[in-house]
Amino acid sequence: MTLTESRLRLVLEKLDAVRLELLRLRAMLLPEEDLSEEERRELEDARREIEEGKYIDLEDLIKELG
Repeated sequence: MTLTESRLRLVLEKLDAVRLELLRLRAMLLPEEDLSEEERRELEDARREIEEGKYIDLEDLIKELG
């Protein structure tokens, strides 16, 4: 299977969206005091990106890539 540059870019964007979703889920499940400074910064970045609408629903991703 060959990926075009635009398709590869789309996949990378979707992977980043999945990372944000995982961070959001982790934030819901784990107390913040258990996070390292780097994890806390990543979580804040993820929250800001979610507020800006930079995320994708995991089910939508599965449908699109499936």
